Amino acid sequence: MVILGIGLVLAGLLALPGRTVTTKYVNDLFVFLDGAHRIAVGQLPNVDFHTPLGPLTFYIPAAGYGLSGSMGGAMPAGMAMVVVLLAIVAAEIIGSRMRKVLGLPLAIFLLLIVAAPANPGERIGELTFAMFYNRLGWASLGLLLVMYLPRLPGARSSKAVDAACASFLVLLMLYTKITYGVVELAFLVFMLFDRRQIGWVALALVIVGVSILMIEVVWRGGFHYLADLRLSGQNSGGFPTLTALGHVARNNFADLLVFLMVAAIVLNLTTSYRHLLFIGFCGAAGILLIEQNFQRIGILTLGASAAIITESLCRAGLPSRHWKARLALPLLVGFLLLPAAVSNAASLAIHTYCAAEGRGKPIPLPAFSEIRLVEMWSAGQYEYFEGYNRTLADASAALSRLSTETERVAVLDFVNPFSAGLRLIPPVGDSVWYHWGRTLGPDYHPAPEQMFVDIDLILDPKWPIEIWTGNGMRDVYAHYIARHYQMVAQTADWRIYRRKAP
Repeated sequence: MVILGIGLVLAGLLALPGRTVTTKYVNDLFVFLDGAHRIAVGQLPNVDFHTPLGPLTFYIPAAGYGLSGSMGGAMPAGMAMVVVLLAIVAAEIIGSRMRKVLGLPLAIFLLLIVAAPANPGERIGELTFAMFYNRLGWASLGLLLVMYLPRLPGARSSKAVDAACASFLVLLMLYTKITYGVVELAFLVFMLFDRRQIGWVALALVIVGVSILMIEVVWRGGFHYLADLRLSGQNSGGFPTLTALGHVARNNFADLLVFLMVAAIVLNLTTSYRHLLFIGFCGAAGILLIEQNFQRIGILTLGASAAIITESLCRAGLPSRHWKARLALPLLVGFLLLPAAVSNAASLAIHTYCAAEGRGKPIPLPAFSEIRLVEMWSAGQYEYFEGYNRTLADASAALSRLSTETERVAVLDFVNPFSAGLRLIPPVGDSVWYHWGRTLGPDYHPAPEQMFVDIDLILDPKWPIEIWTGNGMRDVYAHYIARHYQMVAQTADWRIYRRKAP
């Protein structure tokens, strides 16, 4: 009940102000809102529009949009619902497997990761809902790792409940960001070798398999999802190099050192090969996951796994001669959990205050008026995105002069904010996220006949928010645009093309 209560408080702090406050990555936020707008008008992810992100990445803000009634409340309300769901799962998993002295801090740590509108490793006050799927992935994986522990002797055993919790966490990430889902599936396979828990693990794998089939019957987008992932992999995939892994280790040296100290203490106190494999899995999975993320600081599996292995040792009982270990392990776990928890709590508090007070400048598109750009202490960020807002206002004025209420718009840039921001009919067949070297490139990119089949107007920014993406798209689609479109307007920031009459 305490964990559930904490989840409800965090959800309320997110959702009740009804506004979104951001200080950076504004263009990333528009990706999710564009997807939410498309779902609201009846489109299906990976069927009517393309994205290498899972469909839940857009259904979460779409649900928040339906609950709050505004684009400004879409992300806070959507994430608040996720926080409540994870709090329910955490109450069951942690409440049945960990004692309060370790379980409550871990639960707070994991729930704050999801609730705080800030990315791991960034400074307090750098507010953003960008890449929220990574934070959701860290928290979901952390909860699943707790299931390494058998239930406490006094906890009522329930294979069905355990299987339902585990399968929920796996499916959540398979359809949000698949890399975390794959790691979670690997963990379940690892757990098959634990005879004490093989029952719920096997049942969870069956539930995951049956659920995927049922989802495909309703959604019919699974093969499109895999195709979008394949295109993204062709542009940004590949195994991490030793140099890249070295950078990760250097950036997270302090946390990795503390984690190795925990591992050394554990291996000194026990000869269990399962503990050794669990520690190795958590460390390796965390390093591989953060290497393919945009952020490079904050391997959040380390704190969770350290708390879990400490709980396992304490439950077994440490002899009195190991009093140093009994003192050191909680301190080391606290070092891994406390800084991130404090940082996330501060970021959530700042967001709640700024949103409730209506601070910042609204995004200059009618549907985005409750999204506020706030100046913090990140040098250059505010001015950069304030300039981006100016270009959005310029495009909005130009589109109003062209009477585009029934025309579908595309943007040769990272994202198209105008369909959702101006409440236009979204096109079919394009993507919600273009990123040069990530989702498209010079050799692998969507065919123009697919991208522009439903596009009436193309907006070509003179100052793209992502310069490599803007220039790259202009280059690879220049010939198609020249054949099928003609320039109808030019402003200080944009060139606008309309499809030629047949």
